[in-house]
Amino acid sequence: MSILFLDLDLARRIEMAECHAAVDTVQALERVRPESGAAAESIAGGFAIYAGANSPVTQAVGIGLNGTVSEEDFNRLEAFYRSRSEPVRVEACPLADASLFEHFGKHGYRVTEFTNVMARPLNNRDATETWPPPAPGVTVERAGKGQMDLWTLTVSQGFSENAAVPQELLDVMKMFAEGPRAECYLARVDGKVAGGGTLALSDGVAGLFGASTLIDFRKRGVQTALLHARLARAVEAGCDLAVCLARPGSTSQRNVVRSGFQVLYTRVKFERAFT
Repeated sequence: MSILFLDLDLARRIEMAECHAAVDTVQALERVRPESGAAAESIAGGFAIYAGANSPVTQAVGIGLNGTVSEEDFNRLEAFYRSRSEPVRVEACPLADASLFEHFGKHGYRVTEFTNVMARPLNNRDATETWPPPAPGVTVERAGKGQMDLWTLTVSQGFSENAAVPQELLDVMKMFAEGPRAECYLARVDGKVAGGGTLALSDGVAGLFGASTLIDFRKRGVQTALLHARLARAVEAGCDLAVCLARPGSTSQRNVVRSGFQVLYTRVKFERAFT
């Protein structure tokens, strides 16, 4: 398998794939729940996204990848979130222009999270690459329209562990799943729903986002099965690049590295709350 070498063009391509998925979510929320106040604004090469208070989608992505971030750009970014009484959260790519990080220092931002961006090339012209079959008892299926509520609840509960799933998370996950570029997959163990994941297709990039496993079915090969099923579908769809996100050192990272992914870069989340 060929090795990917990170440059600005590749970073832009990856970050824009996530931006498109987030914008699709916002547009779905605007249609279905206009009272949510969901909004997206193009700023400094990326997007500021608002999909509800404390939503995992509510953050800015791709900022600073088209060059200098001006004071006017940064003021617009802060005004976008301040007008919605929401902290500013920016997922910053290390290849963003240095001016972005100067603004963070000048305006008193703090680092709150690290995320590894991992990718692997896909050979969409050669069908010889195959993935091993799922572990015994594990099956994966693409969720149909009538299964969206089941998919949403399953994935949201996997993220929430044993805590009650907040309605806001259910709403956002359902809108993410119903985006025009998204495909949803359910995994079962011995016929019982065990987890799910999403495949977001955008300009040849396959984004493997939103995957989780219910607690009772962990360490049974569910995540690996979901990963391989979505990679096979990405090749079928003509994608030449697969991307996923994970916390550094996490089980999710170990799973995807075993499937040929490499860590391309680490994003840093900068945050500022307004009093």
